[in-house]
Amino acid sequence: MKKEAALYEKIEGNRVRCFLCGHNCKIEDSKRGFCGVRKNEKGILYTCVYAKAVAAAVDPIEKKPLFHFLPGTLAFSIATAGCNFRCSFCQNWQISQRSKINGASAGTELKPEEVIRQAKKSKCKSIAYTYTEPTVFFEYAYDTSRLAKKEGISNVFVTNGYMSAEAIDTIEPYLDACNVDLKFFNDKTYEKICKGHLRPVLESIRRMKELGIWVEVTTLIVPGLNDSDKELKNIAGFIKSVDAAIPWHISRFHPDYKFVDAQDTPLATLKRAESIGRAEGLKYIYPGNVAGECNTLCHECGKPLIARLGYVIVENNIKNGKCPACSAAVEGVW
Repeated sequence: MKKEAALYEKIEGNRVRCFLCGHNCKIEDSKRGFCGVRKNEKGILYTCVYAKAVAAAVDPIEKKPLFHFLPGTLAFSIATAGCNFRCSFCQNWQISQRSKINGASAGTELKPEEVIRQAKKSKCKSIAYTYTEPTVFFEYAYDTSRLAKKEGISNVFVTNGYMSAEAIDTIEPYLDACNVDLKFFNDKTYEKICKGHLRPVLESIRRMKELGIWVEVTTLIVPGLNDSDKELKNIAGFIKSVDAAIPWHISRFHPDYKFVDAQDTPLATLKRAESIGRAEGLKYIYPGNVAGECNTLCHECGKPLIARLGYVIVENNIKNGKCPACSAAVEGVW
């Protein structure tokens, strides 16, 4: 389905400037932007992936991961091909990098109305725009999210955060929560590994939090790239500077894509990252991509509040957004 893109302007010589994300691509006639899924045709920018789903599934919201947003509920998850990063360790590279591998836009038609129908049929409380980067299928996500709101269904972005302020402001009335990947705290590493930059990601986290969108942050800890005490402290310190109640998911890396010779993240590294986050003052820290329990504890008295086994909620003791033992507020959307 051919659809004119949002958030761009025409410039001289049938060129366009896209301001959907931090790349701000200037695109020549007949060429595509960095994401590979937005094409200039005679001075009009089109999205090549509108309603072209490469993935659609029903997931627990905890898989996003979102641990403080409607826990125990289901999210209808969709994605198209494409991404505005080129992470060398991408764990969904088969679909996120698909447009760059074969130059074509893949997917099966799944219109916004059908997404809503399937979400309701599956008793999903939210729709998650995930697996690849929702920023690059912005028009599809925007139209779907508007319909979802009318039906009382929440909307969730799982994103690298490399989006423009204009994009955030446009989607804000319909976006309820997001999980943002904060991969590094070093611009040179962002540029080398992701072909992007750090500052737009930090600005997105701050802006979404200021707008009242529920925010959680994930850092995939890759040995030798972002696992130093200094880097982990800087990431945790930044999160604290925005809001100490933002949950920080510290996920275990496994070799993939162009990083097949790298080692898995040692469990001791996750424990060290957790200790650093606690010392920086973060209230909620969750190891990810590891088997076993992953519980929410009261940040005041330490009482277990939500017990999880993998993505399954075993017990939820939160009462009216508070700890039943000490009445401390437990931040989130319950």
